[in-house]
Order: sequence, then C-alpha cells, then structure tokens
Amino acid sequence: MKVDVLIIGSGIAGLSAAIALAERKRNVMIITRAQDAEESNTLYAQGGIAYKDPHESLKSFKQDIVSAGAGLVNTQAVDRLIEKGPRYIEEILLKKVNVPFDRSHGKYDLGREGAHSEFRVLHSKDYTGKSIELALLKYIERFKNVTIHTNKTAIDLLTLSHHSLNPEDRYKPSTCIGAYIFDQTSGVVETVFAKETLLATGGIGQLYLHTTNPQGARGDGIAMAYRAGGRIINLEYIQFHPTTLYSRERINRFLISEALRGQGAKLINKKGKSFMRLYHKFAELAPRDVVSRAIHSEMLKDNTECVYLDISFKKSSWIKTHFPQIYQTCKSQGIDITCTPIPVVPAAHYLCGGVYVNLSGETTIKGLSAIGEVACNGLHGANRLASTSLLEGLVFGTDCALALGKKLHDTTYYFPKVAPWKTGKEAVDPSLIYQDMNMIKQTMWNYVGLTRGEKQLLRASELLQEFNSQIEQFYKNGLLSDSLIGLRNMAMVSLLVMKAALLNKTSKGCHFRVD
Repeated sequence: MKVDVLIIGSGIAGLSAAIALAERKRNVMIITRAQDAEESNTLYAQGGIAYKDPHESLKSFKQDIVSAGAGLVNTQAVDRLIEKGPRYIEEILLKKVNVPFDRSHGKYDLGREGAHSEFRVLHSKDYTGKSIELALLKYIERFKNVTIHTNKTAIDLLTLSHHSLNPEDRYKPSTCIGAYIFDQTSGVVETVFAKETLLATGGIGQLYLHTTNPQGARGDGIAMAYRAGGRIINLEYIQFHPTTLYSRERINRFLISEALRGQGAKLINKKGKSFMRLYHKFAELAPRDVVSRAIHSEMLKDNTECVYLDISFKKSSWIKTHFPQIYQTCKSQGIDITCTPIPVVPAAHYLCGGVYVNLSGETTIKGLSAIGEVACNGLHGANRLASTSLLEGLVFGTDCALALGKKLHDTTYYFPKVAPWKTGKEAVDPSLIYQDMNMIKQTMWNYVGLTRGEKQLLRASELLQEFNSQIEQFYKNGLLSDSLIGLRNMAMVSLLVMKAALLNKTSKGCHFRVD
C-alpha cells in the first residue's frame, strides 16, 4: 500500500495535521493501535486549552511558559505557540470544527490553572480533550482522501540506509519510507509505503506503575525512531500530575483536573491542614513539579498513602455543573466531592522530552516528522505549563502539515522493493507479557520516579539492561501481538529514560535528583 502521508496516532496533533493535509488534496492514512479512533491521550485531557486573556499581553503568557519550564525552553517554539495558538483555536476549533467550549454571559468562560498568571484557559466542562477529539473526528469524516484504520499497530519504521565506500556517508541520515504495520485482527504484517511518515503516538506514562495516561502511552513512537537512528532528547523530564484520584484498587489513575485548584480547591494533609504555602508562594497554583513533590513530602512526613483536595466549600450545584465527570467518577468510588475532600496522589502524566524535531516537526531522519507529546522542540523545557499540551498538538500539528504539503509538491520519492516481515512462531502467554510490563512499571516507579538518586538509578540500570536483552530475544521468537510489540518498546524506552536521568546530575523542573 502506498500513501502520501502515514500518520501514526489519532490525537489532536495527528488529526490537526490530517485535516491540513486533506484540505491540500493529499492522500492520508491514519493508524491507531486502539479499537476506537477517539482513544488517545487527547480524549482524557480535562482542564482545557490555553487561549488568551483579552486584557493581557503575550509577554505574560510567554513568561509563564518560560518560568514553568525552569528556563530551559526553546523561546522560538514558545513564540510560535503563543502567536499562532489563538488564531488556530479561532480558525480551526471554534469556526471550523465547532468545539463546544463553555460560555458565560455570552463570552467564553476562561479558567486559570497552575503557574498561569492570568485567566486564559478555554474549557468544555471537565472533558475538554474529549470535546476536541470528537469534533475533529467528526469534521474529518468529510474527506474521502483520509482513511482511519483502527486495531493496527506500527512495529518499525521502514528506512533506507546510505551505503557507499565514502566513510563520511555513515553520518548521513537514513530516509523513512513508511512502516511495517501489524493488523491485530488478521495477525498479518502489512508494508505501508509513505512519502512522508508522521509520528503522533503520544507519551510514555504506561512505563510507570501509576499514570493518568491510557494503555497506548508506552513510548512506541520514541522506540521506533530510536531504532531507526533518530535523535532522542530530554527524556529525564517527565511531569507527574499532582492530583489523581487515590484508590487501592485502581492502577491507572483518574485525573483530578488542575482546574479545581484554579477555582480555589485546597490541598490538605491527613490532619486537615493546608500545606502548599510552606512550599511555594503560589500555593496550590505552583508549577506541577513543585506541587507533586510537596504532596510526596507530606505523604512521607505523615506516613500516609495520599493527601486530600477540598473543593466542598463551593455550592453543590456549581460543582456538579462545572465538574460533572469528576463528580460522577468520585461518586462511583463512594466519594461525594460536594461535602468530602478527594484523596489524591501524584502520577506520571506528561513527557517533556521526546524525538528531537525542529519547528516544522522534522526529525533527524529524512521523511520522518513527529508532533505532539512524542516530539520535542524544546517548548516545555524542564516542565510543561498546564493546558499547553492540547495547544501544542494543534499548533505544531497544523504547521508540520503545512510544511509537508509544500515538501510533497517539491520532492521526488522513491520506493524500493522490501523483504516481507519475518515473525517468530512461538505462542506467548499473555500473563507473562503482563508480568514483564508490571516489572518495568515497578522498577521505573521505585527508582526513576518523582525523585531520583544515583544509587536508585544504578539499580534501575542493572534491572532494565538485563530486562532489555531478555525481552528482545523473547520478542524475536514470539508470535507477534500488540502487547508483545508494546512490551519491547516499553523495555527500550525505560532504559533510555533511566540513562538520561543518570547522565543529568542537575535538578531542574520535573527532573529532581535527591543527591
């Protein structure tokens, strides 16, 4: 099969790119490992998307991003985000796909979240990501030149290496010409040739025991790019969301939106005392890494499994109207947030590093681009400002597509014959895959988590290196499945995160070295 552009992933970044390419008459194929196209990190985003306060200057927005990123941000990426963000929100999300953002008295109801100095966050109740995702998918149905394929897992990128007698040629980048795709339904591995391939696979939250991320966030895009020779950067900067619903029975944590703290919700310890003023002048609205470590510290002090978030001082009807999803989910766990504080703990939430890209989304591999959480252009630095992830996907997904549209027009492409995929034949017990995944999650949580030290990281290194060699052999011999592909990718990316954390001895943002 041959297409103009193969997009791997169906969140806001991938869909934004697909729409821009489709409007330019390009043949686009979107694949996702999920059963439903809407399943993505975007679907689970609650709080909102950063827009603009009508009374503020862009300077304050930029300063908030730089401050949250601990000064390590790429200011060119920040400038592009804040200059194009409001326009793309208006042109694409408001006018084109009609996302139902909340209004008050005829105007958009703007919220405020952690580390934001102004009220500039657009939201759709407490399921903003879902509203955006469904609106984009509905709009994309009108394009016959875009096809979405579910239950299809990308295994590896197809690349052309440059062979010659000149030793210097070994430094030339390889060229991506598509990917090997595993059809979960038929068990067949398909070869998809693409003039341009676009990674939009999301983050790596599933490497950790506790995460807000869905099952697909296991580092697939990073692993594929790394195996193909792509440059990977800043993997040590993993943001932990401070407030997820604590339950002994749940491993995948339900996100308790930062928007609650934006509306005045207070964090309290087991004694019922507020504590955030002891850690930061912005208290509950401090950057996420600060709040997460503060909660962690209070839990250690009190020898408890969680702290509490209290918004019960608000009227019951107001809470139910503004946070219906959070109210219903907590209620199903026996917690009435209109009169009871919510038990919360930090969980792995967002990767600030990823596949190295320029502002057009180009990686160090020709023919391969990356957008959204899987990519890193330096926008977030050492820590992401709340409500900028959806905006990042929209802006850089659209801009990447615009750049690809021009490139496709100006470039001649070549597709050689390739060997069919060879897979192992040994049946693999799913329980063994689950056990190995859990081992990775436990190791990452205990040794490469919210705080890291050299001893912990060296211990993780021993475990993960041994794990990688065993799993790679396991993978080569085993009968292919989505979970086996995911296990291989998790093992590789966990090792890359550990190495990045070990090499960086300076605490910045969400990378905190106790030593």
